[in-house]
Amino acid sequence: MELFFKLRISFDDFLPYYQGAATMVQVKDLQGRVVWINGRHFRPFVTRDGVNGLFRLELDKSGNFVSLNKLE
Repeated sequence: MELFFKLRISFDDFLPYYQGAATMVQVKDLQGRVVWINGRHFRPFVTRDGVNGLFRLELDKSGNFVSLNKLE
């Protein structure tokens, strides 16, 4: 299963996730479904501006995380 969503979080707002103090990030996909993703999966996409862009989340048949990719 693939879900697509846009995310914009400033560096300061994302810092607790990056440091591990907060764990789950709530996102709403482009079809309106709410998904919780562990913040550690966003670490490769953090810049000094935070985390911004369109993402593709891939889940297995059981709904478990497979991969997260930034598309733009």
